[in-house]
Amino acid sequence: MSLLRRKSVEQSIRDTEQPEHQLRKELSAVDLTVFGVGVIIGTGLFVLTGVAANQTAGPAVALSFVVAGIACSLAALCYAEFASTVPVAGSAYTYSYAALGELIAWIIGWDLILEFVLAGATVAVGWSQYFAVLLETLGVTLPAAVAGKGGPFNLPATLIVLVLTAVLVAGIKISSRVNAVVVTIKLAVVLFVIAAGLFFVKGDNYVPFVPPTEPASGGSGTDGTLLQTIFGQGLANFGISGIFAAAALVFFAYIGFDVVATAAEETRVPQRDLPRGILGSLAICTALYVAVSLVVVGMQNYTEVDTTAPLAAAFQAVGQPFFANLITVGALAGLTTVVMIMMLGQTRVAFAMSRDGLLPRWLSRVHPRFGTPHRSTIAVGLLVAALAGFIPLQELAELVNIGTLFAFALVAAAVILLRHTRPDLPRGFRVPGGPVIPALTMVACVVLMLFLTVETWLRFLAWTVLGLLVYFLYSRRHSRLAKGA
Repeated sequence: MSLLRRKSVEQSIRDTEQPEHQLRKELSAVDLTVFGVGVIIGTGLFVLTGVAANQTAGPAVALSFVVAGIACSLAALCYAEFASTVPVAGSAYTYSYAALGELIAWIIGWDLILEFVLAGATVAVGWSQYFAVLLETLGVTLPAAVAGKGGPFNLPATLIVLVLTAVLVAGIKISSRVNAVVVTIKLAVVLFVIAAGLFFVKGDNYVPFVPPTEPASGGSGTDGTLLQTIFGQGLANFGISGIFAAAALVFFAYIGFDVVATAAEETRVPQRDLPRGILGSLAICTALYVAVSLVVVGMQNYTEVDTTAPLAAAFQAVGQPFFANLITVGALAGLTTVVMIMMLGQTRVAFAMSRDGLLPRWLSRVHPRFGTPHRSTIAVGLLVAALAGFIPLQELAELVNIGTLFAFALVAAAVILLRHTRPDLPRGFRVPGGPVIPALTMVACVVLMLFLTVETWLRFLAWTVLGLLVYFLYSRRHSRLAKGA
């Protein structure tokens, strides 16, 4: 049987009509936009801004957010067309199944597992660190053995994941309401930071806006980017090259907008609401990222920007500890929603892959009362909790980026292919410019991938090989297409 066998779009939609594998349609465009904002604003805003400004781009980190935002916007247009055409849970996995076939769909689904599970666990660890800071301001210190700071177990990270797992099992509407409350708190804090920080901005800190280039450390070997390895010392930190290198790093800040597409099957009018939710959340977050990054590098010289908690440290540096504590609370709220929605995205991808037989079918059972894929949600929650509790994952952020960029590029290719093979399909939204925008999406994603390290590429290849082994040893033989179902 051909490796390029594919499931038709009509069959993908019919899958949603089976009662025991059917999700409830309860989300609106506003719900989707809030979900998108909830998952996008998090680690990128509260951590990566400082790393990119201090080490790679200087004040031009704002341009790095714009570059990464443009790449994501191009991909978002492709997602919006697919989501309005194939309104089924599973996001890029489901779309590629209809356009590119089972094998490519499996590879993308495997990459999405890498993105959502690993990112969720990583952000949970970051949440625990902010939680520890908050407890210390209240005079409470966690025992080192369970605090996650060099100890064997990270209790706060594990507990927050388990609590959010229970929220997700209880229902998508409850999840969206919890998310809406927390996102409101987070946005209020972010807007307050922008407004208050403007009073402490100094124009001299923006000069030079694009710092002169410096030789990049790790110009060769596995510590350098793939381009640095190819061209030796031809690339550098800061300067124009530094802007693009920082864009490849802060791309992590935008990961999650595709989670909106994973909720397609639970959206009331997906052809209308999905494009609005995806593009609306991305536009809001890009504007906030640029504004916050400009405020931070305006408050402090880029060489002094803190790389662990840049926003809070900036207000500490200008003698405003109350504002710093307020930001800590906002960071907790922000990271809470990121963890929850990353897990939401992974459960929907696992649900779709299970329904197709590529993962065990029992994972796609829907709870008779809550209408959620409770088994896949619990399985994902336990996995994320275990990773967050026992394994330090911060150094793998770039691995999350490369898997996501690869999936985005394949989604863009699938848009072009499906337009050619199925021009008759009704599309609630069409990417403007014919094949030009999808082609630019692929180029933008590949360029950013080239600015990631060789070590990241090697880890990604190892993960891909593992996924192919699972596919050929289990998934291909158990899939619904193999069984003619």
